[in-house]
Order: sequence, then C-alpha cells, then structure tokens
Amino acid sequence: MKKKWLIISFLFFFQGVVLAQSENSGDNEKIPLMDRLYFGGNAGFQFGDITFIDVSPLVGYRITDKFSAGVGGTYRYLKNKIFFPPFETNILGYRAFVRYDITQVFYPYAEYENLSLRVGNEAPREWFDALFIGAGLFQPVGRRGGINLLVLYNLNYSNARFSYFYNSPWVFRVGFQF
Repeated sequence: MKKKWLIISFLFFFQGVVLAQSENSGDNEKIPLMDRLYFGGNAGFQFGDITFIDVSPLVGYRITDKFSAGVGGTYRYLKNKIFFPPFETNILGYRAFVRYDITQVFYPYAEYENLSLRVGNEAPREWFDALFIGAGLFQPVGRRGGINLLVLYNLNYSNARFSYFYNSPWVFRVGFQF
C-alpha cells in the first residue's frame, strides 16, 4: 500500500511541476481539445508452443507543448503448451503515463501499470503493479502520427512476481500514435 501512495505522489508531483510551467504560456487555451489528444498503443503476437497476443491502446493529452499524460488499457492472451496440462490465461490491466518531449524526437517517460491474471480456473484474480521509468524515441510519420520506441526499467521487478508478464526488469516497446 505504501508503494502505491509513493507512485501516486510521484505522478501528481510531476504533473504539478508541469502545470506550473503551463500557466506561464498563454497560448495553450487556444489549442482545440482534439489537437491536444493523441491515440496509439502497442500490439504484438507470437504463435507456436507459446501463444501470446497483446493489445494495449492508449490515449494521451498534451498539457503543454512538451508535456503530456495519459491512460491506457492492456489485454494479453497467453497459452503455454509446453506444460501439461497447457497453461492458459487472460491478462487484463491499465496504465497511467507521463512524458516530457525534450526534443521532437527524444523524451523521458514514466508509467504506472497494474495487471491482473487468474492462475487456474478456481483462483481469484491477482493484481501486480509496476513502475517503469525510461526514455523514448519518436519518429514522426505525417502531420500528427509517428512510431515510438521505448526502453523502460521496472522499479518493482522481482523474478517470482513478474514471470507471467516480463522475463526481465528491462522492457522494450515499439508502438504507434496518431
């Protein structure tokens, strides 16, 4: 519980610093809402003895020209036929993120993620939270779109807790936004 308050405090502090900066720039009120919003996410799949399907959409909001925050959802299907009987589960979750564009291409990034899964048919869902920090590269494509490459480190990683989700504290993501 203490960890969750620390994470929430971190995100609110980071947002408060940027909101204080945005009060100094009067042009932000003139930007229409739809021009401040962006959409995107990640998708991935693997088939074979281990089947993995991931769909993780997101929506972001540009608070200032350089700072944005947003939320996203996650759905993952995992089936491992190596075990007998095969292990199969649906992973559900959500995330909140902040990013600050240092340049048009490079940005630091922080994310809180909470994923749940059920191990066995009778077991209750278990929730696992992660706090990622890292950096990203954005390659623009067109007027508003682009491709994101993220390198993240999970500050909450432990081998036993996260083996269903990640096999390392380092996470690499390729995504898109428009």
